[in-house]
Amino acid sequence: MSLLIRLVVNTLAVLLAANLLPGVILDGLGSAIVVAIVLGLLNTFLKPVLQILALPITIMTLGLFYFVVNVFIIYLVDFLVAGFDVGGFISALLFSLIVSVVSAILGAILD
Repeated sequence: MSLLIRLVVNTLAVLLAANLLPGVILDGLGSAIVVAIVLGLLNTFLKPVLQILALPITIMTLGLFYFVVNVFIIYLVDFLVAGFDVGGFISALLFSLIVSVVSAILGAILD
């Protein structure tokens, strides 16, 4: 049941971020659900590997390269999901920040 609640929370976060940002295009609720699933899978399996590989650069940039890893994940979701399009680097960065913050807030409320 917790996985289903997590999926709903992430889908709501994706929908909110797509509606707030002009550079993000989302076709509908079905695309938002697929984006939430793919984003969750990539954050679970690929992101830790990328963070370990990018650790020296992240240390040299005082942690700012971590944002580049987040943007790369969003671009990868854009490539994998047909009904989702991100306009540029800033849009992807703001999208990842909004999804993270909204997901954390809603997750804390629902837990």
